[in-house]
Amino acid sequence: MAIGYPNGKKGKVQTKDPVPVKNKMTNYGKRGMSLEEDLNETNAFYLAHERAVIHKKPTPVQIVRVDYPKRSNATIKEAYFKQPSTTDYNGVYRGKYLDFEAKETKNKTSFPLSNFHPHQMEHMKQILKQDGFAFVITSFSSLGVVYLTRFDRFLPFWERMESGGRKSVTLEELQAHSKQIPYGLNPRLDYLSIIDTFF
Repeated sequence: MAIGYPNGKKGKVQTKDPVPVKNKMTNYGKRGMSLEEDLNETNAFYLAHERAVIHKKPTPVQIVRVDYPKRSNATIKEAYFKQPSTTDYNGVYRGKYLDFEAKETKNKTSFPLSNFHPHQMEHMKQILKQDGFAFVITSFSSLGVVYLTRFDRFLPFWERMESGGRKSVTLEELQAHSKQIPYGLNPRLDYLSIIDTFF
């Protein structure tokens, strides 16, 4: 059967039913992003806009053996950690020293404390003694939520575990002692807006 179109050309009616298109909302905002990538992007935004100077600390590594097939193609074959790293990030904001650890989990109901190490806890205790601001950022990647917890409020969970108690922090406990960092575009995770509420 021919059909007349406004442009004057003839066409034919499709005899097969078209494949139905699923009406699905796709969120491209977080696809492929890890907590570390989100924070690095946020810190780059802060630096570019002169809001803060915060960097990820490099892990100290001792290179032992390198393969040089070509100078432009050197490959590290063997390396060791020189010493345990302290925390992930540090820097300065509004004249205050910031130091924090960032961790993520796929769990939906609790955050395992095994993600943290004793030397990191000791390091953050020392930051508090020097009047710096230490905190923990935890991401529940399956839920798409991120929390900022001041270290003085996070430490009791660690001490509870050390004294034989629970080896994780429940989602409800984190929600009660933390503030949620909303996702945005620029910056990606505006944790400084949360820190502003503490100063």
